[in-house]
Amino acid sequence: MATRKLKEVDAVIIGLGWTGGILAKELSEAGMKVVALERGRMTTTEADFQVPFVRDELRYVQRQEMMQDAARDTLTMRNTQGQEALPVRRLGAFLPGEAVGGAGLHWSGGTWRWTDMEFKARSMYEGRYGKAYIPDDNFVRDWGISYAEMEPYYDKFERTAAVSGKAGNLRGNVQPGGNPFEAPRLHEYPNPPLNPILACQMFSEAATKAGYHPFPRPAANSSRPYTNPDGASFGGCQYCGFCQRFGCEANAKASPHMTVVPAALKSPNFEMRTNSWVTRILKDAQAKRVTGVLYTNLLTGEELEQPAQMVFLCSFTLNNTHLMLLSGISQPYDPETQKGVIGRNYCYETRTAANMFFEGKEFNPFMSAGGTNVVIDDFNANWSFDRGPLNVVGGYIMSAGHNTNLPIGNRPVPRGTPAWGSKWKEATAKWFGSSMSISSSGGTMPHRHNYLDLDPTYKNVFGQPLMRMTFDFKDNDHRINAHAAKMVNELAKSLNPTFMSAASGEKQSWSVIPYLSTHNGGGTSMGTSPADSAVNPWLQSWDAHNLFIMGASTFAHNGAYQPTGLVGALAYRTADMIKNRYVKNPGPLVSA
Repeated sequence: MATRKLKEVDAVIIGLGWTGGILAKELSEAGMKVVALERGRMTTTEADFQVPFVRDELRYVQRQEMMQDAARDTLTMRNTQGQEALPVRRLGAFLPGEAVGGAGLHWSGGTWRWTDMEFKARSMYEGRYGKAYIPDDNFVRDWGISYAEMEPYYDKFERTAAVSGKAGNLRGNVQPGGNPFEAPRLHEYPNPPLNPILACQMFSEAATKAGYHPFPRPAANSSRPYTNPDGASFGGCQYCGFCQRFGCEANAKASPHMTVVPAALKSPNFEMRTNSWVTRILKDAQAKRVTGVLYTNLLTGEELEQPAQMVFLCSFTLNNTHLMLLSGISQPYDPETQKGVIGRNYCYETRTAANMFFEGKEFNPFMSAGGTNVVIDDFNANWSFDRGPLNVVGGYIMSAGHNTNLPIGNRPVPRGTPAWGSKWKEATAKWFGSSMSISSSGGTMPHRHNYLDLDPTYKNVFGQPLMRMTFDFKDNDHRINAHAAKMVNELAKSLNPTFMSAASGEKQSWSVIPYLSTHNGGGTSMGTSPADSAVNPWLQSWDAHNLFIMGASTFAHNGAYQPTGLVGALAYRTADMIKNRYVKNPGPLVSA
């Protein structure tokens, strides 16, 4: 069947999650003809996320209904170059979404403001510890952006997403109850924090006694009814316990499908095409620009070409990198020569946790939200925390609370309990409601030997090479995690639990099987030079001035915070630049 060529539009968007939805709304409202291509289907709260059907752990958690179908497209994985990479046949460590809304449908809602501690990491660490402090195989660098220029876009995303929280620094004045280490903000959060639960209260008391600074996790779980600036209506969080990996029945958890996407659909300039799988971005190499995309209608099997004046790559972190590799845009990264940029700076995160069991306490873990956590930032954004003795770049946060602790996947029992049989059943019944955990989340730094490329053996449903991930925790990651485990265990012990399973700080290889988070970063990272970055600080491709890449794939390293607040803010910043600058004079925005 011949490829059918369609009429050119001003912009084509690949993927309709948070970034795709933001760009769709902003550009179509500015008068541009915009087409968005999403490989998944459309969802609505009314049709897909109503009680009792939405509260189905088997359907959404175990069978992963809203996740990418690994039978059609997956990746291969290995820890080192010397190993054989094998296909991931069931998603485990991270969970890309596959529907309008993407991972924004099933996320927990954590929404943070990343600061110059990340954006100017190399400058800050070299300024404090000297140029020899960072090893040659650690690719951490400055991003080319600053917190000051991001602040208004953080605020815009927080108001779009109905974020609940407590400011810790208003216009330079530290506020009681918030994060004292956050950068200055002009406005308070749109909504007050979510109600604390017992685990939060116990952690907060222990952390305060230890000299730390606990505060409620900022989260896009609206603590009260709210209407955002685009007119989207939020219900107040019901603390139903079904948050992570679920849609929200009350529209209390912000999602693209009920915020930016409906706002975009109001414009006659916007068209959404679901079940549309983009297989390649088309490039005019001589002109250093892209001309559109090739995609397949999954319902009919027809291949179509969509020409466009601008292309916005807005899919999941790993899929962004995969499509760039398949399209042959920019040079793939080679760990031997250290040349090339696509696939470079891939990062994940570190985690450890202590589980505690309390005779006679009832935590009611089934009453929670994605944001029912209390956090300390003393070992992350706090520059007074001296990394020198630990010889690390980066940090970690610590938190406690409950988030979607459901009975099929969550059966906490003290260490030493039999793994099956009547004793196991007795223990799960006894301890399900009487346990809590303290966990850490740490950033990872880009490393020479952690990268993404095309697999030479395995292919997806279209016969294209799968993406291959080569990743393992490195010495910097191990040192961060070991320190986090020590601090987690000290706080956990101070609570005097009946039983405790301590957090582990032992070195271990990363595994794709147990879930950690969907906080993948890098692969098409931003920077100030085309020699070591795929996009400039405006997220514009160095090799094609009308191609813009959105999302966490543009992160130059991964931090301890969840990525979505920064992802949304960057999308709003790029949209402003497109509307006010690029369309008036298309071309490179930064000199190479």
